[in-house]
Amino acid sequence: MPLPRRGRGSRLAGSRVAGTSLPRARARSPRRAGRGTQLLSHAQRLTRRRHSSEQVTPEPEQQADFRSEKWLQERAGGDARDSRQALLAGMGSRRRFFSQEEVVIPCASDNDSGSVDLQLSNLEDIKKGESSIEFTDLDISDIPGLPLESFTDNLRHLTYEGPLNEASIQRLIQSIQEVFGGQLKSELEKLTFLRSLSSLSQNLPYDETIESFIHSHIEDIVRILNVLIQEEPLRSLFSPVRQEVFITIANLSYHNVHLLFGSEERTDLFEVITRSMITLPPLNILTQLQEITPCGPYNPECLYRQTFQAFSEMLQSLVVKDPHLENLDTIFQHLETWLQSSKDHERKRATASMAQVLKCLSRHLCLKPPLRFQRLGHLVAVMALLCGDPLKAVAEEAAEGTHYLLHITLRLKYVTHDKKNHQSLRKALKKCREFLELYSIKRFYRYPFKIAQVFEVFLNSDELCQFIMTTLDGLENLKHPYSQQSAGELLITLVKNAESRFEKVPEIMGIICARLSIISQPRVRQQVINTVSLFISRPKYTDIVLSHLLCHPVPYDRHLAELWRTLEAELPSTTWILWRLLRKLQKCHTICQEKMAYVGVAATCALYEVFMGNRLRAAMLRLFPQLLMTLLIQIHHSIGLTMSDVAIPSGLHIEQEVSTEVTPLCFAVQATKTLLLRTLCWQEFNIMEKNKGWTLLEEKDCHLQGISLLANALLERNQLLAHKVMYLLVPFLNRGNDKHKLTSAGFFVELLQSPVARRLPSTYSTARLKDWLNHENDTFKILALKGLCNLIRYQEMVRPDVHLFSMTLFGASIKSVKPTDKKGVENQVLDSLVPLLLYSQDENDAIAEESKRVLMICAHFLKWKLPQEVYCKDPLYIRPTEAGKICRFFGIKCRGKIDILAQTLMYSKNTKLPIRRAAVLFVGLLSKYMDQNELSIKGTDWIQHDLREMLQDPEPSLRIITSQALFRVQKVTTEPEPEPTVCWLRKLMGCLPT
Repeated sequence: MPLPRRGRGSRLAGSRVAGTSLPRARARSPRRAGRGTQLLSHAQRLTRRRHSSEQVTPEPEQQADFRSEKWLQERAGGDARDSRQALLAGMGSRRRFFSQEEVVIPCASDNDSGSVDLQLSNLEDIKKGESSIEFTDLDISDIPGLPLESFTDNLRHLTYEGPLNEASIQRLIQSIQEVFGGQLKSELEKLTFLRSLSSLSQNLPYDETIESFIHSHIEDIVRILNVLIQEEPLRSLFSPVRQEVFITIANLSYHNVHLLFGSEERTDLFEVITRSMITLPPLNILTQLQEITPCGPYNPECLYRQTFQAFSEMLQSLVVKDPHLENLDTIFQHLETWLQSSKDHERKRATASMAQVLKCLSRHLCLKPPLRFQRLGHLVAVMALLCGDPLKAVAEEAAEGTHYLLHITLRLKYVTHDKKNHQSLRKALKKCREFLELYSIKRFYRYPFKIAQVFEVFLNSDELCQFIMTTLDGLENLKHPYSQQSAGELLITLVKNAESRFEKVPEIMGIICARLSIISQPRVRQQVINTVSLFISRPKYTDIVLSHLLCHPVPYDRHLAELWRTLEAELPSTTWILWRLLRKLQKCHTICQEKMAYVGVAATCALYEVFMGNRLRAAMLRLFPQLLMTLLIQIHHSIGLTMSDVAIPSGLHIEQEVSTEVTPLCFAVQATKTLLLRTLCWQEFNIMEKNKGWTLLEEKDCHLQGISLLANALLERNQLLAHKVMYLLVPFLNRGNDKHKLTSAGFFVELLQSPVARRLPSTYSTARLKDWLNHENDTFKILALKGLCNLIRYQEMVRPDVHLFSMTLFGASIKSVKPTDKKGVENQVLDSLVPLLLYSQDENDAIAEESKRVLMICAHFLKWKLPQEVYCKDPLYIRPTEAGKICRFFGIKCRGKIDILAQTLMYSKNTKLPIRRAAVLFVGLLSKYMDQNELSIKGTDWIQHDLREMLQDPEPSLRIITSQALFRVQKVTTEPEPEPTVCWLRKLMGCLPT
């Protein structure tokens, strides 16, 4: 039997190797590379020899190529005058192109990418009930000889010369031992030592002396190799020493002598070797360095390719015999950092190396328990992210590696699956086949999110969590927008398909919340938030996700607030989500504690953010009675409390101090206001605001007056909702503590004015009032006595003030202007229109009415006929149609006379809320009547700047109206108002002579 050989070039065996001084890489042109006789790689010959007793006939397999058609055309065609391309086409050898870099990988042929469909068919044919099933159906035939190009100048067959004789062995051992006690200085000494060690390794099967020597000096060998690698410069490649180190390690690995596993020193050697190869500069830089400072006779392009080829073969030699996948786990640990490198050339080398390792492993896979590779989900996620790499070469390599990883996964899951539950594996295989029938697995690099669909059926709960964690961690380092989009698509696809098979949901939510602040791509942010929506919409995870999200500082930062506001789900799920969030708040009202539960404050703040987002509006309308009463009860519980009165979990506010302005009461009031606005209870909101209802609710002694005011407003303006609340209160009155019952009772007695209340059984009306008469709390007695009567409404009497008098005086002065003086006064009258229009919305009825009266005097002065909508009694912010007509009238009339928009914008900072709100409303409506010339010169940035500041106002109604106004202003720049057309008859009349 012949000795194993390396298919890398001319090399003498035995003692002749120790004495040679010829380097492996000659200074030859790459165009001449590959001439000579085709040779088998070292890995192929060893593999063929190891399996010579099995002799499995290889079946013809269809070639799977993951590279682009353009690449294939360039590879097969090209200029016939290019001798290098012609040589490649004639030899049929396998090369990879990385921009200017070219890598030749041994140990696998082009036709070894067996069809995944065939693999699935083999697995489907497995018989049921067998306790011990061999992998005969899944065995892969031996790899046929792969013709490789050699980069040396002499290529000839190596003839068998037999094992080394004893004298040659002793000379080699003696020369190696001298190195252990000395130091290698010259390149020739280093190469001689490495090739001597390789020659000994090839004779390991034939001589016990060699085996004993190598095993007893492994630590010395590791130390010497570590020194040799560290002496090589990291930023240049001028000698084949690296290459020979890789070859030596590979030769020893083929004979089960592993120099990279088993101790801390060996692990360090693996790390140093990997860094030394991956961090080399790109090939074009290496070539430039050689041209600037020639340091050797080697062609840098040939030397680089040979070195990377040796590195790849070394890694593959580690997994040729890896039944427990522990070597794969170690290789992945060392390559993982480089697979996620921000440097393109490092990522390309690491991806090509990993793809070849997976390919080699898939062809030599012989799994045996126990399997020590427990990071399958992590590896799949890393490869999937690389399939979406913006660098096409990296994406194609990753896609091919993922193809072989699926082969490995199929057999891995067959070995580890529960034999008693064989149907689950069949079901997973069937689902995987259905996906593969929809699209070619060879196109992973174009659609990386499909990797999640294919692999999801085989990943268990731990591996699913690894996949998501890895993808989320990758978002922090991904700098390319396309890569970030791939990560988002992978996340959303996996969660959609995996359904309810996740276990570590709190950990996933923690990473998502932590990563939101660093995700800059809006689309990716929304995909990550949609991932949370998918989790929270599944009943199995709803409470888990809510509990985690509620364990964050309040008020929520803008990232968490965005998450709450953009939660989306189907209608049944939205009601479920809102109900579970509401229940967490309601449970806090039944617990008697010295301090308020933090969950109650956090849930209230979360409800406010959900209402502001308005994505769950259908559920808000459905649960309106429960939401309204629960928030009113929360207001009652929060009166007079500060955040120091809340049981804040330890460590929650370590990095930020709680502002004194932040109180549980402000959250509850804001949420209640927003609920009314989002459910279109504009008139009820206006009644509360006009009659100081919110102030009443916030005061301990007047809280029930505020409750009475809101109940009467709801009964007057929206009887349907009022009746729903009344029916809810029938069981609500029997729950909770005194504050809970008082708030419910105060609302209930006002609703008894409705005729519908007569339908209630006496048990729930008169009998209940009778019981309250005997209650020990006097407040209940008052509520019972007044029963069907209204509670005293708190109204503030407003007296005429200076403002009112000044408007009256201004109106009288306009009436007294003589016709001859009208031209000089006209500008003053025009300037007064905006203030009068805005103060017609004042909370003081007298001022509002006087403003309208004086506005009518001004219109008569200008000979204008005001639209009837000006005299509307309701506030204009709840009458958007009427407000639009008013703004259209004044926008057209004042165009070219005064800057009405700038005047209105000045009042957006008024101290009075109704004036600010009206000003912002009018700014949005008036913006579309801006003069186009003025718009092109000034733009709208100055308007948008002031409006964005208004978004920080604590009043929810003002923020909502501001967001609407901002949208209208932004729309003006993209969709300008069309100029008014002139009637054809008027045009004709204008052309007639006068």
